[in-house]
Amino acid sequence: MTRTTALPPTPGQTVGPFYGYALPFEGGPELIRPSDPRAVRLYGTVRDAEGTPVPDALLEIWQPDDQGRISQETGSLHRDGYTFTGFGRAEVNRAGEYQFITLNPGATDEGKAPFILMTVFARGLLDRLFTRIYLPEHRQTVEEDPALSGLSAEDRHRLFAHRDEDGGLRFDVHLAGESQTVFFDYGH
Repeated sequence: MTRTTALPPTPGQTVGPFYGYALPFEGGPELIRPSDPRAVRLYGTVRDAEGTPVPDALLEIWQPDDQGRISQETGSLHRDGYTFTGFGRAEVNRAGEYQFITLNPGATDEGKAPFILMTVFARGLLDRLFTRIYLPEHRQTVEEDPALSGLSAEDRHRLFAHRDEDGGLRFDVHLAGESQTVFFDYGH
């Protein structure tokens, strides 16, 4: 007679935190040389539901160039200092802060607002999160853009970066809570 023992289910595992060890690469946050006259600093802080900085997140961005062209270049993980590939990866520091050096994206299609796609990996997440960063100069395209027009005014506001006097873009990511960033589900 064999005896069968019921085993408890294995608990789910979250993503990370292994980012600082395995995934960052040299030049990852610099999509373009900082000395390029078109260079823009995209920066911010990743925060949890209580507003506390998350010290071990990893962020990736994808975007078109300043003319709205999607790069077909290979070699995103091996920067040559000149080729814009539209991909960047940055880890946050202990204060939850990140920074990319990139371009202001151009619109890829007529009627769509230019944006930067951001993916967030962080402790406690079962899967990555996707959001968009829109330029503050393009608020007038809200009604025409398919992704923005379906959102409430408050949610749309959370997707726009703030432009600094020096041209930099600040975009803070709130993983949960009252100020939660709008995250998109791409059906994965």
